[in-house]
Amino acid sequence: MRAAYIERLGPPEVIRWGELPDPAPGPGEVLVDVRATVVDPVDTFVRSGVFRTPLTFPFVIGRDLVGVVARAARGFAAGEAVWCDSLGHGGRQGPTAERAAVPADRLYRLPAGVCPQDAVAVLHPAATAHLALFAHGGLRPGETVLVGGAGGNVGGALVEFAARAGARVLATAAPRDHARVRSLGAAEAVDYRAPGLAERLAALAPEGVDVLVDTSGHNDLRAAVALLARRGRIVLMSGARDEPVLPAGPLYMKDGSVRGFVISHATVAELAGAAQAVNERLAAGGLRPRAVEYHPMSEAALLHDRMERGELHGRRAVLRP
Repeated sequence: MRAAYIERLGPPEVIRWGELPDPAPGPGEVLVDVRATVVDPVDTFVRSGVFRTPLTFPFVIGRDLVGVVARAARGFAAGEAVWCDSLGHGGRQGPTAERAAVPADRLYRLPAGVCPQDAVAVLHPAATAHLALFAHGGLRPGETVLVGGAGGNVGGALVEFAARAGARVLATAAPRDHARVRSLGAAEAVDYRAPGLAERLAALAPEGVDVLVDTSGHNDLRAAVALLARRGRIVLMSGARDEPVLPAGPLYMKDGSVRGFVISHATVAELAGAAQAVNERLAAGGLRPRAVEYHPMSEAALLHDRMERGELHGRRAVLRP
C-alpha cells in the first residue's frame, strides 16, 4: 500500500510518501480501506517528538480516518462505513495510508448519509469538545459555560454541544465569527480583543462561570479564576508549552478546580461515549466543518509544514489516497 510515514522524529521533511507492506490485522483489529484522513495539530507534535508516545518505525502518521471495512471482522461487515479518531498513538500506527488496521473497540459506524470527507474534518475537534465539557468539565444543564476561541473548530463544537446540553454559553471570538457562533447556540459573543474583556464577561455572568474552556492556548489563569463561580471548573486543553501563574488562594476559596485534558489519554470507554454523541449530531445534520481543503495524502509533509507555520489556522486539511 502507499502511505505517508516517518523513519525518525524530526521536521516535516522527514515525512515520506511511498510503499509499505499492507497492515496485518491482529486479534481484535479490523482492516479498513481508508477513504479520508485529516491533519491534526497533535500529528505534528507526535512527528516532531514534542508529544512522546511509543512508535514503531516506519511509522504511518496521522490520527483520524473515515473508511470502509475491507473484510468482515469483529462484528463489522465488509463495506460498512466506519471511522476512528485515536490511531497514531500508544503504539498504534496512523491512518495516512490506503489501508489501516484498527482496534475494533476504537472503530465506530458512520451514520448513513454523512459525507466521509466532511465527517473526517470534524471528528477530532468534536470528540475533544465533548470530552472536555462532560468527562472533564462535568457540565450540567442550566450551568454557564465560557468558550474561549469559539470561532475555531474545537470552539464551535464546544458551543454546539454545550448549548444542546441546556447550558448558557458565553463565547469569545473575532467579530467575523460572531454570527456563526450565535447560530451554534451561544447566548452572547464578545470580541476577544475588546478592551476590558474580563469586565465585560463578568458583567454577562454576575454569578460566575461554571465551566471555562479556552482553546486559544493562552491560559490566563488569573483572569479565568476571577470569572469562576463557586465550584467552577477550568479545563486546560491547549498550550503545551504554556506555564501560566495559578492564583491558588482565590481558586481554593471558590472550591474551584483546574484540569488538564489531552484526548490522547482518553479511555476506550470515554472515546466510545464521545463517539456516540458525535454520531448523533452528525446524523442530525450538526457539526458541520467550517473551512476544508482537500489534498492527496502525498502532500502530507507540505501540510504539516503549513500547520506549524500557522497557515491552516481555522481550516481543516483533508487528505485522500
